[in-house]
Amino acid sequence: GSRGDPHCKYLGIDCFLPCLWILLFRFVSMVTVTSWKGEHFEFHGQCDLVLAKDANFADGLGLDVQIRTKLVRYWSYIKTAAVRIGDDILEVEGGSDNESDMANYWINFDYQAKSNTIGGFPLGIYDDGARPFPKRRFEIDFNSKFPGQKIVIAIYKEFVKVDFVHASEEAVGNTIGILGDFRTGLTYARDHSTVIHDFNELGLEWQVRPADDMMLFHDISYPQFPKPCLLPEDPRGERRRRMDESGIAEEEAEKACATLKDPLSIKDCVYDILATQDLDMVGAY
Repeated sequence: GSRGDPHCKYLGIDCFLPCLWILLFRFVSMVTVTSWKGEHFEFHGQCDLVLAKDANFADGLGLDVQIRTKLVRYWSYIKTAAVRIGDDILEVEGGSDNESDMANYWINFDYQAKSNTIGGFPLGIYDDGARPFPKRRFEIDFNSKFPGQKIVIAIYKEFVKVDFVHASEEAVGNTIGILGDFRTGLTYARDHSTVIHDFNELGLEWQVRPADDMMLFHDISYPQFPKPCLLPEDPRGERRRRMDESGIAEEEAEKACATLKDPLSIKDCVYDILATQDLDMVGAY
C-alpha cells in the first residue's frame, strides 16, 4: 500500500513492498501481512513466525502454519513456509537454482518426497514451465471439508508467499497467531487478551517458541527463541536512502509493471522492483 490507502492500517511505519501476504500475499521486500480483516501490517525482521494455528482444525486434525523470514539489509522476505495438518508437514523453500526441475520442498522432513495428500487433504504441485524463472505453487485443497478453500504456497526465485484462499470462519475462525483473530480482526498477544498494535512487537510475540509451538522446519535457522528476531537498524531511513540511490529508477519500474491490470498489484510490483533492483520481479505477478 501507500500512504493514504484506506485499506491499510499504518502503525508508525511505511506500508512498503510486501513479501508475504496472507489473504493477498505479495512476494518481496517487507514481510507484510494482510490480516484476516484485510488490514496490512509490516514486519521488518528475521526469525521463524507463527502465522496461524488451531489444535482443533478439521475436527481435531490440527493446523500449524509458520514462515521463516530472512533479513537483507533494510528489508526482509519469506524464505520458507511450512504447514502441518494432522501428522503431515509440508515445507517449501525458495531458491536461486531456478533451472532445477523441481522446487525445494520437504514432506515430513524428507526432501522432495512423493505424496498426494497432506493430513488427508489433496496436495497438488504446479510449475508454469517458464525458464529461467518459473512460478511454482503447492496447493492443499480443503474442498472435501471446507468447500472452495485451500492453502496455496507459491515460489518465485528465492521468495515465498502464502495464501489462504476463500478462508472462512468455519475453517480458520479459531486460529491464533500473527494473523490475528478471524472474527474481530484484532491482533492479540499469546494471552489472547492483550491487543498488540506495534507490528514488530507482534512479530516478536509470535516468534516460534519450542515450548508452545511445533517445530515444522527441517533445519535450524538463526535466531531461535529465546534469542529474539533480528531487526534492521533504522529501516525507514535506510530504505528511503536506498530507494533514492537505487540504480533502477521508479519510472523504469512503473513501465515494467504497466502490463498488470490491478492498481494494487502495479503498486506492489513497483516497490518489489525498487527494493530488489530486479526488473524480473514483474514475473511474480
